[in-house]
Amino acid sequence: MAARNTARKRAFQILFEGDQRGADVLTVLADWVRHSRTDPRQPPVSEYTMQLVEGYADHAKRIDELIAQYAVGWTLDRMPVVDRNILRLGAYELIWVDETPDAVVLDEMVQLAKEFSTDESPSFVNGLLGRLKELKPSLRREA
Repeated sequence: MAARNTARKRAFQILFEGDQRGADVLTVLADWVRHSRTDPRQPPVSEYTMQLVEGYADHAKRIDELIAQYAVGWTLDRMPVVDRNILRLGAYELIWVDETPDAVVLDEMVQLAKEFSTDESPSFVNGLLGRLKELKPSLRREA
């Protein structure tokens, strides 16, 4: 599972970079892939990282709507950039990736929040993704 953990971390970093640069995440992904193929110091971009980023890109509008709708007291723009992108990645994997157990998605996203964000972020990420997990059957029907 360490490979999946690394894939999620890289997918988060790509989403974060796209958000920070105001660039399309698929363009950032292509840059990462190109760099990994031309610079031996860069680690390869795994298939699962590509799947996560491409999947997020396919559902980005709906994912942002869901985060905005269920993030009590936070607008998407006011939310810390790290948290916003962890939530984006987690929402995609939670709702649209059947092969990953929900508990694993929540745990992995909380770990990313612990590593990259504020002390309050893990509980925020866990709470919001937990709410999406509860609503998953109806959210999938809407999607």
